Amino acid sequence: MKTNLSVPIVIVLAFIFLSSCVKDTDFDEADAILLTPVVELDLIYFNLTASDFFDSSTSNPRLTVRDTTELPFLDDGFVQDGLKKADFLFKFTNGIPRRFDVDFQFLDEENTETYSTQTNVDQGTPQNPQPTDFTQTVEGDDLIELTKASKVVISVTIASSDENLEGELNLKSKTTYYLEL
Repeated sequence: MKTNLSVPIVIVLAFIFLSSCVKDTDFDEADAILLTPVVELDLIYFNLTASDFFDSSTSNPRLTVRDTTELPFLDDGFVQDGLKKADFLFKFTNGIPRRFDVDFQFLDEENTETYSTQTNVDQGTPQNPQPTDFTQTVEGDDLIELTKASKVVISVTIASSDENLEGELNLKSKTTYYLEL
């Protein structure tokens, strides 16, 4: 008597495949999904020369140089709801033999200040530029005020300047945004 083993094997395999473990999908769990992306963006950069701090046409020092950068995404409702923390990293390289005061003013559409911070930049020389790193972490109530801003105004102030001053002041900055969606 011959037996055909292929029929029982097919039945056993079919039983295994049809009775394997499958978790039921609970669509209510979709609300519990939490995404926490970290986004790094370049923020501000500049290269200033010593001559930017002296007006050669009037022979007068220009002690403060200002620039404005638009931040069209920061006051967005999506960002305001999901932002949990922001880290700002400012990297200065100063080859000018003067110390600098640097102010960052975050302003809303009506030019009202919503958040501000400041730092000092160490003195350097054209032959020996000095690095200065400044990190600012923004959380809590300060973060709420920060997200109302649509632009940042940076003001760089030097104590004194003249036509013989030489060197460069450079800034590169980055912001890391920690979101919760």
